[in-house]
Amino acid sequence: MAFYSKSSLNAIILAGGQSSRMGKDKALLLIDGIPLLQKIYTVASDCTQNVYVISPWIEQYTSILPQSCHFIRENTPTHGPLVAFFLALNHVESDWILLLACDLPLLTSEIVQQWANSLPGVPETAIAYLPKQDDLWHPLCGFYRRCCLASLEYFIKKGGRSFQGWLNQSTVQQILVSDPRVLLNCNTPQDLLF
Repeated sequence: MAFYSKSSLNAIILAGGQSSRMGKDKALLLIDGIPLLQKIYTVASDCTQNVYVISPWIEQYTSILPQSCHFIRENTPTHGPLVAFFLALNHVESDWILLLACDLPLLTSEIVQQWANSLPGVPETAIAYLPKQDDLWHPLCGFYRRCCLASLEYFIKKGGRSFQGWLNQSTVQQILVSDPRVLLNCNTPQDLLF
């Protein structure tokens, strides 16, 4: 069985949400005493060569992330995560990109590495390798081929803003997840009661 190479994979973390349902910045929520964004950064850096964080609020995060972090400023935060991913994707060169939201408190490096080890077996026709639950993709916790950039740009230029809409017209390989709790993302204070 072939394994992925850490050097062939870079990561993008989205940290540009308004956190309106949470009432405060989700990226700075403390989980076991560690800011959530820092926890996700550690997961990503354990599995990839370079980690990029895209956010309109870079200054809020520089003190909690190492100097090796690559920051990308998002100038259009109201355009949503799909546009943010597109903007960040233009800065990343690796064949595969790990895309993560900043609010996945139960995700671990071991789980991501296990998924990444299956990347060499993903069919060439698939633009992404993602978990699926209740017929919906989990677009902010999985892998994308950089070659998806052209179809993503076309979708956005046609007015598309939905990950589900874009992915449902593309070929995507499903990650089989043994414990769906690892996909929990924190949107409300109640979600922190995991």
